[in-house]
Amino acid sequence: MTLRLILTRHAKSGWDDPDLEDFDRPLTERGRRSATAIGRWLWEKGYRPDLILCSAAERTRATLDLILAEWPERLEVSYRQALYHASARGIHDVMAGTDAQTVMVVGHNPGIGTLACCMVAKRPDHPDFGRYPTGATAILDFDAEDWRSIKAGTCADFIVPRDLLNDAEND
Repeated sequence: MTLRLILTRHAKSGWDDPDLEDFDRPLTERGRRSATAIGRWLWEKGYRPDLILCSAAERTRATLDLILAEWPERLEVSYRQALYHASARGIHDVMAGTDAQTVMVVGHNPGIGTLACCMVAKRPDHPDFGRYPTGATAILDFDAEDWRSIKAGTCADFIVPRDLLNDAEND
């Protein structure tokens, strides 16, 4: 049996309102387009989680809302304050409490990108995997016995919004 982990960094968010707390920052227009494109890509590729764990921050929730808008079926979502700016270890600890076969996590850097890098035995050739820009999404597969082990996964797929939008300004 294979277990799958989908790791998505929130889409591009803005700093336009200096009175907003970091937790409350919204997506930019580019971020909204990116999240929609990621949602469409996930659906078209058949990457469907049994459980979605999402940081409670505005930008992660908005990213997930736009991803889910591209999917014709509704899935179980759990919003977790503990995922807001969580370290790789913190994200891993939240995931460890689940028994789903396919888990999606929508979170923040550096934790989400560090986790992706730590979970795979071999990084994909994609030049952005190590920096995990906004909207980056990795599909990691594990043998059932090894999914909680560091360096035990295989990167089945990796994409950034720029790959889907042909938009040189995406970071």
